[in-house]
Amino acid sequence: MTEFTIASFNVKNLIGADKEYYKFQSYTPEEYAWKEDWLADQLVTLNADVIGFQEVFEEDALRSTIARADRNGAENNDEALPGPDKRYRKRAIFQHLSYGAYTDAALAFAPNIHDGETGNRRPGVAILSRLGFAEDPEIIQDLGTPFKIPFQTFGGDEGGFFTIQKLSRPILKVRVPIGDEVVTVFNCHLKSKLGEFIRPDGAEFAHESDLTNYDPVGRALGAARAAMRRMAEAWVLRGAIIGELRQGRPVIVLGDLNDSENAVSSEIISGEVPFKNYAWMLRHDAEHRADRYSDAESAQITEDIESVRLHSAERLFVKKSLRDMVYTSAFGGIYESIDQILMSRHFIPDWAGHIGEMSYFSVLNDHLTDGSHPEAPYNKLASDHGQIMATIQLRRAPK
Repeated sequence: MTEFTIASFNVKNLIGADKEYYKFQSYTPEEYAWKEDWLADQLVTLNADVIGFQEVFEEDALRSTIARADRNGAENNDEALPGPDKRYRKRAIFQHLSYGAYTDAALAFAPNIHDGETGNRRPGVAILSRLGFAEDPEIIQDLGTPFKIPFQTFGGDEGGFFTIQKLSRPILKVRVPIGDEVVTVFNCHLKSKLGEFIRPDGAEFAHESDLTNYDPVGRALGAARAAMRRMAEAWVLRGAIIGELRQGRPVIVLGDLNDSENAVSSEIISGEVPFKNYAWMLRHDAEHRADRYSDAESAQITEDIESVRLHSAERLFVKKSLRDMVYTSAFGGIYESIDQILMSRHFIPDWAGHIGEMSYFSVLNDHLTDGSHPEAPYNKLASDHGQIMATIQLRRAPK
């Protein structure tokens, strides 16, 4: 049986020293050295075969962090693993203690097409794979032809459109060969919850950003814009996921969704949950109250929905372990799960056609603090997200 691990890691503004990524925000050489070492230690702890990274401003900084992780991991191996002269060196426990270097791993980086000058930078995403890539990575951000999402008024009149042509951050798609399978992996970082305010022509800033003249209605509209953009980006990702599932390809989605597991954008990405029994439901073309779907139609509808659903690794873990909660983010003293690993039913053992299943789900979140905590001196340098990882075992292909 082939086992692999897959993780999601928001590295929080990864960029080299003395480089202003946002206005007046940069790292001194000492701060960057601390950050790189902290990130490297987290990578060594994860020791994952495939990792999706978010908030990467520079590929070079990520490569430098990975190289440091390899150095730290090698030191750990020297201390923890028995030498070839030891009779017990092949015991299974030492396989789990061993760190696997990323020297020959494949790295795909998707820069942000909105990336600007100093102080106005925009982060991208990346995927690191010890297992390589079966095809060239694909970046989804500039959609070319604008996608128009139509609305109607309650009177049936046209209610305008929400138009999306470019995503706020790229979605990175790779195809990873694992054992006898090839799995499609998406890494995403959806629009943040920070309000989206429009700066009038000629103005130095949007008036809603002036907190000394607090505009509650304008700021609420900014939050609504951010939510609509996030949901539209989730819809674009959902379309790409369906394209893979329609080809019978196993799919795993990683990333910072900037919404909790039960939020709308997560539901858009993972797909709707089928109704318990559609034979109870009034037909879409009903002419009288007894017009219900047949048992055969109910089974077909359920299968059509289940075949394109994604399942939360976190929820599967909570169900299996009887743990009641998982936190991956803290902001303003609020703890929630906004980072997710979602997988198609190819990894759900209840489905007859499954190719494997998740055996464990790990969360590195003991460091979760934010600026609201006075005991968090390294908030700027450490990630404000917990790192999550799923361990998945593939079934042996039938002979």
